[in-house]
Amino acid sequence: MKRLLEAELIYGRLLDISEPHLIARYNKALEGFGLRPTGLQRFSIDMTGFSPEIAYELGDHDYLDPNRVNRRFIILTPAQAELPVVHTSFSNTAALMHEFFNANSRAIHAVTIKDALYGEIEDTVSVVKDIDDLLSINEVRFRVLSAEGMLGKATELRELIDRLKKVPNAWADDATLDRMVELARLTGDIRQNALVPDELVFRHQAFWANHFGGVYVFLDEKTTTVICDPSAPGFRRSRPWQVSYIALTDHARIYDFLAATKRLQLPQASWVEESGLFQHRADMAVRGLINEADPDADLVNADRIWLQTWIHRNAALVSRDGIYPFLQEMARAIAATGTVKMQEIAPEQRFLLVRAAPDHPDQWLVNRLISQLVPRDFVSRFVFDKQGFYSAYEGFSETFRDYVVATLTGTYLKDKAAFRHKLYGLKGE
Repeated sequence: MKRLLEAELIYGRLLDISEPHLIARYNKALEGFGLRPTGLQRFSIDMTGFSPEIAYELGDHDYLDPNRVNRRFIILTPAQAELPVVHTSFSNTAALMHEFFNANSRAIHAVTIKDALYGEIEDTVSVVKDIDDLLSINEVRFRVLSAEGMLGKATELRELIDRLKKVPNAWADDATLDRMVELARLTGDIRQNALVPDELVFRHQAFWANHFGGVYVFLDEKTTTVICDPSAPGFRRSRPWQVSYIALTDHARIYDFLAATKRLQLPQASWVEESGLFQHRADMAVRGLINEADPDADLVNADRIWLQTWIHRNAALVSRDGIYPFLQEMARAIAATGTVKMQEIAPEQRFLLVRAAPDHPDQWLVNRLISQLVPRDFVSRFVFDKQGFYSAYEGFSETFRDYVVATLTGTYLKDKAAFRHKLYGLKGE
């Protein structure tokens, strides 16, 4: 992973923490979780407060995710809202954290001036034993504490203020007034600075969970659809009257489901030619085939002439694999007719030609699933399924790792938003 670290392809864009008061607050949060405090004088954190350096120090990558459910978080600064989530068991952890930050921005800004927030994203289950446990998670509640007790002090001050307003002659109680002054010195004027978060309950929308080899859960108005390995406990047995189950290897049913629910953008010249998606996947396919045939091939310095020469010399292998010539044929069909007749395409090849519908709320989750079904496209896998990418990267040869890192740093990392918009039609950051 050294190359990935140096290129910031893993644990990139994290926030550096080195100020003693922030480290002290982080340690109080760790102690609140029953963990030993860190001895590090500098470490980095993601949006949830996860630190790869502290994970290494504790010898526990899941120190903020102990049962891979009810995720913990530590908020030292509002700036964490702009960070990625680099370690999670649920694909929508980042979305939930964003909702929490957005809904409680005033409180987070006020509290983190003098304190840190920490707690858990509580689900309705404590341990995931089968698919039904995942399906039972309809909403989550943020249980929030503060390292220096700021929330408790603000609540106490609010209660004392209410008592002064409601209890006759309460102003005559010197002990109460002294306590209010003492609390106000710590919390500031809570009439101006809302210290207690306003919104703590959020809906658990469609998600991917890393349990049982990876489970996709899609929610529609009347049905829930689960896509995963059929060996997962509870597959076709958990709530069969209201849940549709699709095996991850059943490309035909996956395609039909995504297309019927309008989660796919089917191939049309209007976006295919502008995006360059077919050419991108053709390039990924042929380079992946070269690596499989010759793991020591130097793809970093391979230009178009070298690639075409390799394709001609290995025509039988390229034809037998089929992906590169298929994509070339589809590009010609799009140029000639403006569309592709998907019903005539073999189910296992359909995902080479589509992307998630850019305006659908499940666009990231659908692109994640597509990237898993098109494994040679390591760029898409990195963008949408980093866990899958890192797992695949472990099996790459040293020379292919060089090529992978060079490709990602030379394309995606240069301008992520522009790259995602061009290739996948995604908007915004």
